[in-house]
Amino acid sequence: MTLFSELRLESPILQAIEEMGFEEATPIQSEVIPKAKNGTDIIGQAQTGTGKTAAFGIPLLEAADKTANSPQGIVLAPTRELAVQVSEELNRLGKHKRVTAVAVYGGQDIQRQIKALKRKPQIIVATPGRLMDHVRRKTIDLGKMNTVVLDEADEMLSMGFVDDIEEILKDIPEPRQMLLFSATMPPKLKRVADKFMTNPEQVQVKNKSMTVAKIDQYYIEVNEQEKFETLCNMLDYTPPELAIVFGRTKRRVDELAEALSRRGYAAEGIHGDMKQAQRDKVLQKFKKGTIELLIATDVAARGIDVSGVTHVYNFDLPQDPESYVHRIGRTGRAGNEGVAYSFVPSREMTHLRLIEKTVQAKLKKAPKPTRNDAVEGRAQQAVQKLVGSMQVDDNEYWERTAEELLNEYEAKEIVAAALKMNARELKEEPVKLTSEAPLRNKGSKGQGKPSSKYKQKRPQGHGSSKNSRPPRNKKKKMDLS
Repeated sequence: MTLFSELRLESPILQAIEEMGFEEATPIQSEVIPKAKNGTDIIGQAQTGTGKTAAFGIPLLEAADKTANSPQGIVLAPTRELAVQVSEELNRLGKHKRVTAVAVYGGQDIQRQIKALKRKPQIIVATPGRLMDHVRRKTIDLGKMNTVVLDEADEMLSMGFVDDIEEILKDIPEPRQMLLFSATMPPKLKRVADKFMTNPEQVQVKNKSMTVAKIDQYYIEVNEQEKFETLCNMLDYTPPELAIVFGRTKRRVDELAEALSRRGYAAEGIHGDMKQAQRDKVLQKFKKGTIELLIATDVAARGIDVSGVTHVYNFDLPQDPESYVHRIGRTGRAGNEGVAYSFVPSREMTHLRLIEKTVQAKLKKAPKPTRNDAVEGRAQQAVQKLVGSMQVDDNEYWERTAEELLNEYEAKEIVAAALKMNARELKEEPVKLTSEAPLRNKGSKGQGKPSSKYKQKRPQGHGSSKNSRPPRNKKKKMDLS
């Protein structure tokens, strides 16, 4: 265990950390921060939820010169959501030092971003395509940068940004410090590291500790046509507090969100074809608990950091087995427990084995919940609600009313009626989803066409367990991923 107070941080940074309520550094933070403060190039292999934003952000903020006339640090992120999230965390950490970060990404008015850049932020957080657009317009000067961070680098490569990243890195002069963070280390990413980094030190948080120790992983063998009813039965039998349901395509997300809403669930979808304002609105609802189910594509969900996500449902298996790691990482964060269920048609069992090999764990087979299970689950929820109302102290009036009812009806009839009123309505709305083609066994990665240097805008990516609240740690670890 390492406390932030032991890491010899600048007092303004430490003050911000303490105000945010954190005292204990996560393993990747305690290893990366001292090395990065010394100017060392670092390869950090860790998933979301391990606190990597603070791991690279704190050294980046300490190295920043607030008197300089141009930004000195650049953080590259694969999606708009992650870019916004990282910039917000950096601004919270740097507020007492008066160091600021600005996010630039596609989907937002570029003139608004240019106006923000004129306020001379010290750090820029950007998606590759929009950064190249600003460089072409000369609103960002890479020649003044001395530190570059690649966040979720494997995802940027899988989205087809490898050529863009290489062009950007070529324009950042040496000597420079480079920090690379990735959940996995595919060969293409290793080649980028070998080409642009100088004697990097490796820091690794093993996959096993993230995916096995803190997340219960199950699969349910189910036909494509049975997936939706199986999901509904699961939601009723062991209801989540907050959950993310992953679909493979934008069409799937739209259809699922509509179908779940018709069945009475508080669900909304998010994918890359939605306008940024729409996506932000849905995410805010999810964070506030206004909706209980977020239906998402892989890319749209990247960078989403919402505390309290208890369940992840892989309605469709991901095309890329490595994406499974990112999906289930939405739960089981910062030491909490989580549950992940994957729906697997028989034709995709081979693909499931590839996923198991990637996460170095064997998923447990769970039984397919039935309609009777769903009814039982709703009944149990009604019982809990009724028992809970008995614990309050203002029941005197209701007790008198109950005595009057008992004079007219049998106790069993009254309790049954009360439970029925408290039970969530089981809707029978007919639903039809468009079937998705089964995955190819090889699990090939999709690569977008790389753009030539600064010639065009780069499109942003579209792209049985008890339900209990995850226990809180006695000491709060910093989860800024």
